[in-house]
Amino acid sequence: MERKFITYFEQEGNDYTDDLIRAVKDKLDKSPDIKRILIASSTGESALKLYGAIDDKNIEIVNVTHHMGFKEENVADISDEMIDKLEDVGIKTFIGSHAFSGAARGVTNKYGGYSPLDIVADTLRMFSHGVKVSAEISIMAADAGLIPVGEKIIAIGGRGHGVDTAVILTPVNAKDLFNLKFHEIIAMPKD
Repeated sequence: MERKFITYFEQEGNDYTDDLIRAVKDKLDKSPDIKRILIASSTGESALKLYGAIDDKNIEIVNVTHHMGFKEENVADISDEMIDKLEDVGIKTFIGSHAFSGAARGVTNKYGGYSPLDIVADTLRMFSHGVKVSAEISIMAADAGLIPVGEKIIAIGGRGHGVDTAVILTPVNAKDLFNLKFHEIIAMPKD
């Protein structure tokens, strides 16, 4: 039996990007079956940093950013220049509605209450915000056809600046939400 170790960071929301990328790189060296990495990077900086650290250029990286208007109407958090930089090294960028909020957030913002997906998101946040983000971006990318379902990937997320969580999971389409499988936590914050 292989001993598996989790890298723990002191608290969520801090920028542990460099340490997290080292942990992901170590896991990739031991996991030749993993060929894809999803990363939640609103500006693209963490995705570019990940690319620079991964020696295996056969690993496909997909960046998932916030939807248009997340902070300001008609404005993306990621610049066109960064999207071009990422594309130049083979990283695709997904901009689209969040799987766990999307239009449901508009309804709850206007009328109050909660969506069943709020319960799913809050349950995953009990582990860490990054665990929730990792699941969410995997569904978003699968629904967009950017990654296949049924194949183990590494998904990276966080809260605030940089990333602090990496997991191995098998993504699903949104319609199959409860078939999503977490296999391993590579790194996450303790608090």
